Amino acid sequence: MLKANEELISELIEKRRILHAYPETAFEEYETTARKKKWLETEGLSVLPYDLETGIVAEVKGDKPGPTIALRADIDALPIEEEAEVPFKSTVKGKMHACGHDFHTASIFGAARLLNENKDKINGTVRLIFQPAEEIAEGAEWLTEKGVLEGVSAIFGMHNKPDLPVGTIGIKSGTLMASVDRFKFTFKGIGGHAGIPHEAIDPIIIASQFVLSVQSIISRKIDLFHNAVISITHIRGGRTWNVIPGSVMVEGTVRTFQPEARDKIKEEMRKQARLLSESQGGEVDIDWDERMPTVYNDSRFEKSVKQTTEELGYSVVEAQPVAGGEDFAYYQQTIPGFFVWMGSNSPYQWHDPKFTLDEGAIKVASEFFANLALTVLQDSSI
Repeated sequence: MLKANEELISELIEKRRILHAYPETAFEEYETTARKKKWLETEGLSVLPYDLETGIVAEVKGDKPGPTIALRADIDALPIEEEAEVPFKSTVKGKMHACGHDFHTASIFGAARLLNENKDKINGTVRLIFQPAEEIAEGAEWLTEKGVLEGVSAIFGMHNKPDLPVGTIGIKSGTLMASVDRFKFTFKGIGGHAGIPHEAIDPIIIASQFVLSVQSIISRKIDLFHNAVISITHIRGGRTWNVIPGSVMVEGTVRTFQPEARDKIKEEMRKQARLLSESQGGEVDIDWDERMPTVYNDSRFEKSVKQTTEELGYSVVEAQPVAGGEDFAYYQQTIPGFFVWMGSNSPYQWHDPKFTLDEGAIKVASEFFANLALTVLQDSSI
């Protein structure tokens, strides 16, 4: 098994702290990309010539022939003002690594280092994808269109999990993270005087009925054994107390784990919006954005993932699905893949301005992905 020594771990922690102190948000990761390129080239790793302004792709070619697999890390930060009191606190106002992507990046770089030092053990090639713009769910699709998966047989990735201890890896075949849809319904009526409502068509009434009616979709239209949630998170309409507005906007998200549920909810919400609008004499404009599919882990890799974890002396737990989205799902639309929870033992959840994590997880993640790559590449079935 490939193991990271103390010198390498210290270096990876330092690199993670540099990334943390200088966060960059989606498609603005210019300095992050430049740093990664320098780090990779210093280690003699081959940087592939993709036309990318942000993000970087490299490879470790083994001494033995075999297929190509990919390891992916996301590199972007969030537009959040950091409140964590750490020595390497964000130096960029209004931006921080509040989701641990700095940890992901340092760990996959650590795996690359271990693999590059052990090319004689690699049956094939390991492609390293340092992806921009995960937080806006655009980076994976963009890189896929750039061709970074061409010739790749399988892809592997992770997200840190604050509620799991360091040294614990959450593993589950099948659906791990929900599909993500964003909706916006703009209900249109006829504005007027608040004291003369009968001469207006009040879109606030229509929107209010819609907000209440869609809550019954989950309980009455969706299969009991399906998993779904509808959350309305933004309502905007009107400017003052004595004027009925001409329109009201209702915005939110749908999260599902089954395609049938996803299709059904979209159909029912659109139907209810139109029927309610027509019944009051109004209209509705519908903007529906299918942002991400589900993260779906290919079961053929579960044995290798568990075996790698256990042989390294780390703990395996059943991964609990979450309704958050992950654009790693786009890669899995093209090639098979597997995504794990990496225990990070944090007192704060993702996107919290006080988010921190236990840097001991860097050693675990680096060793796990390096050894997983070796194990998977030895499997002739991929």
